[in-house]
Amino acid sequence: MSLELTDVTLTYPDGDSVLTALDRVSLRVPAGSATAVVGPSGSGKSSLLAVAATLIRPDSGTVAVDGVDTTGMSRRERAALRRARIGIVFQQPNLPASLTAAEQLQVMAQLGGRSAAGARPRALELLASVGLTGQADRRPHQLSGGQRQRVNIARALMNDPTVLLVDEPTSALDHERGAAVVDLLVRLTRRQGAATVLVTHDRAHLAAVDRLAEVHDGCLAPARVTAAPRR
Repeated sequence: MSLELTDVTLTYPDGDSVLTALDRVSLRVPAGSATAVVGPSGSGKSSLLAVAATLIRPDSGTVAVDGVDTTGMSRRERAALRRARIGIVFQQPNLPASLTAAEQLQVMAQLGGRSAAGARPRALELLASVGLTGQADRRPHQLSGGQRQRVNIARALMNDPTVLLVDEPTSALDHERGAAVVDLLVRLTRRQGAATVLVTHDRAHLAAVDRLAEVHDGCLAPARVTAAPRR
């Protein structure tokens, strides 16, 4: 199980010209490992994440999930793939206010074709794994910012994805909580065997990740192994 981008190029119209968001980007993320992608605002990090998530089809190159090339898939096929194999942790949790923490996860199971009620044990297990034992029946307004982000992470894992994509997980958190969230993501990556890409502009919490890649003007520098300890 892995995520692999090969020679991916993505452009956008920009008035009378064309803006190159990604320029022949290649990135391989093995199962059970976490790669952090860093770079300044506007460098192409968000475009890379959107392409990896199959939300945007690149102009050229391939995006393979578990060895399956997704670039030739229809929109419906890509949506089905995301539900089955890709978990996305958005920068803002966007948790529906009327749903409890457990129900946030149960809805994901329902979207994946399973019974929401029957998925409650799995939801409780995941909430416990992110340190939210006893919080399952609380609604978003009853949770702290860090707790809502943990629900966001657990929700992304509900359908046992093989690829986990995380967008700026520490942007709304203080230093201590930010470090705890990155550490949690790395632990869950190894436990779940997912191929994880963590996009961030914050380099302060990345000692635990396996690889670090830098984006500048749409180009990706070779990943650097950080020699993180296995847990």
